[in-house]
Amino acid sequence: MRIVLGLDVGTTSLSCVGYDCDRREIVAQLALENRAARYGPLPGGLQAAELDLDCLREQLVKALGGLVGKLPGSADVLALGITGQQHGMALLDRNLQPLGNAITWQDQRTLLTRPGSASTWLQAFVEQAGGLPAFAGTGCEPSAGFMGPSLYWLHHEMSGFPVGALACLIPDVAVSFLTGLPPVTDVTDGASSGLLDITAGDWVWEIIDRLGLPRGVFPPIQPAGTPRGPLFSTIAKAIGVEQIPVCVAAGDNQASFVGSMSDPSQGLLINVGTGGQISACISSFQRVGGVETRAFFGGKHLLVGAGLYGGRAYAYLQSLFQEVGRSFFGASGDEELFEAMNSLAATVPPGCDGLRCLPLFTGTREDPDLRASFTGIGPTNLSPGHLARALLEGITEGFYQQYDAMRSVLGQRTFLVGAGNGLTRNPVLAEIVSRRFEMPVHISATAEAAALGAALLAADGVGELSLSEGMSSITYDRVVDYTRR
Repeated sequence: MRIVLGLDVGTTSLSCVGYDCDRREIVAQLALENRAARYGPLPGGLQAAELDLDCLREQLVKALGGLVGKLPGSADVLALGITGQQHGMALLDRNLQPLGNAITWQDQRTLLTRPGSASTWLQAFVEQAGGLPAFAGTGCEPSAGFMGPSLYWLHHEMSGFPVGALACLIPDVAVSFLTGLPPVTDVTDGASSGLLDITAGDWVWEIIDRLGLPRGVFPPIQPAGTPRGPLFSTIAKAIGVEQIPVCVAAGDNQASFVGSMSDPSQGLLINVGTGGQISACISSFQRVGGVETRAFFGGKHLLVGAGLYGGRAYAYLQSLFQEVGRSFFGASGDEELFEAMNSLAATVPPGCDGLRCLPLFTGTREDPDLRASFTGIGPTNLSPGHLARALLEGITEGFYQQYDAMRSVLGQRTFLVGAGNGLTRNPVLAEIVSRRFEMPVHISATAEAAALGAALLAADGVGELSLSEGMSSITYDRVVDYTRR
């Protein structure tokens, strides 16, 4: 067996797969809770979101060791591909040691008002960069949690960076930890910083200079999936493999598309994890209002509707139910209620008897002050099942509105794939998506689509299997079709 490994450093979990290049299928997979995440309150009801990098380093080895232990005895491990959560940032010193925790995509500190000013750090970042038109080539408007604004805030907070400091995205720091080499990034991951031109494939140095950020802090850019360097010998020995090449990381949205989509020209991907995205592949760079344009592989691009809603929004409702149980019935308050919520939601008819939910609990990237709402509440629809289904319908409606905006470029897509634990493990959400989009939903055969995508990129990078061959081999576990019901 010729095996490539894929590792996804997600927001709530570390997921990994072993992929057999000959049989073209996953032969082992593993997921661990991401215990490195750290959250805390900020003034004004905002949230700090960080990642303990020392803890992450330990978890990387644990996850890979657990995966290798599940591989068949005849496995010949060839390479390791990496992906993970985008937008956030890590800062390392000249010895590649963390200069504090990483800042993740959920962080809102750049929405704080600057001392002695009426503007926020994010507003100051955009203004000093030259206004929003300056970011036209990056494919997205800067937002809180992006590496660019976070780096700008940190540069002022530290009154400059230490000599030799290196910034990178979170998947890139994982590659650095595993190889002992300085971080590099690729266009799919680096562009999530808000400071990389996705058509030129390079940092937007003009903006970086305007912001007063040192050029030397930014990592070199190399193609995702190409070998970066051998796995540290001590790590290789600890997990039971040879010093296999560790490949340059990719952004998790793009890796998930690779690991989910057998027909990228016709497909539409909805991925629901902690957050959620709807993505479609296009052959050339184009902009659509309200939608991001992201770099993809082979010179192509993705149109991406990225919501701050998703599995996290459903978890907020679970927290409410847990609090009710704790406050009124003496429950512990940590019960797992998702299956019960789904069962109750399944008994509620489409439309929730008039109940509607706007699931923007933490706002949008364009307007972080927006908040969620339930409307149309009446005596017959104020029930746990109605609340659960209305929230899922609200999440789906957000995806549909973003797809509607994309149609001017895409036309009508006919092939819809559902990925991510928030969708693949929630049959009610899959049903709702099928009804709203009027398309069958092909459910990914693995919940670890991003990790599979990382493995396929590594297989391509070491010359074992082309990316198109890997994607064409993707199969689906089942099809959810409510288009005629």
